[in-house]
Amino acid sequence: MKDEIAGNLKGVGQRIVDVCIRCGRDPGAVRLVCVTKTMRADAVRHAIQAGAGLFGENYIQEARDKCRILAEYPVSWHFIGHLQTNKAKYAVKLFDLIHTVDSLRLATELDREARKIGKVQNILIQVNIGKEASKSGIDAESAESLMCDISPFSNLSIQGLMTIPPFFDAPERVRPFFRGLRELRDSLNKSGMMADRLVELSMGMTGDFEAAIEEGATLVRIGTAIFGERQ
Repeated sequence: MKDEIAGNLKGVGQRIVDVCIRCGRDPGAVRLVCVTKTMRADAVRHAIQAGAGLFGENYIQEARDKCRILAEYPVSWHFIGHLQTNKAKYAVKLFDLIHTVDSLRLATELDREARKIGKVQNILIQVNIGKEASKSGIDAESAESLMCDISPFSNLSIQGLMTIPPFFDAPERVRPFFRGLRELRDSLNKSGMMADRLVELSMGMTGDFEAAIEEGATLVRIGTAIFGERQ
């Protein structure tokens, strides 16, 4: 398993570099988030030893266990799953970036819990770019309003946007949704409120991350291509 993960990680890293060069982007502007949902701590350790330093978790309890087991390693943890308000106090202690803030209620709780520990919590606003009833996230039209509501919070810092687009077998069919998120980010940056402060675009997974990078992704969330199919 160790050699397989190392080989997969190297391959994904090279694909990221290749697509960046192809579309004229700096490879250093795209970060790989290794998605470790359902993966055992040993698998994560193998990825760390192969050079990975950024990991994405979907569930608080699973993340708490892995963070404890792997505490000796100076890696960064991102939360990429749906976050319940009552788990905010754990999230601010564990994660450097929370990708999935989609309501004022959740933001208020995160701000309150971050203030308790003297932390400014970095967050992304999750946008339901495909307007799918089955997915979390706010409509693109509501993003600016939510950011206005969050902006007074001194213990939250909005870094950018995140999306999980509709699933298609062909990456080219997903491309318009990635483009839409980038255009939304750029539009918000031109507004007086954000003033070019939004940098991150968290979009793209194993099947479509190359298209996402071509459309401006700065964080790609990849699990299967590194760790194999989930149990």
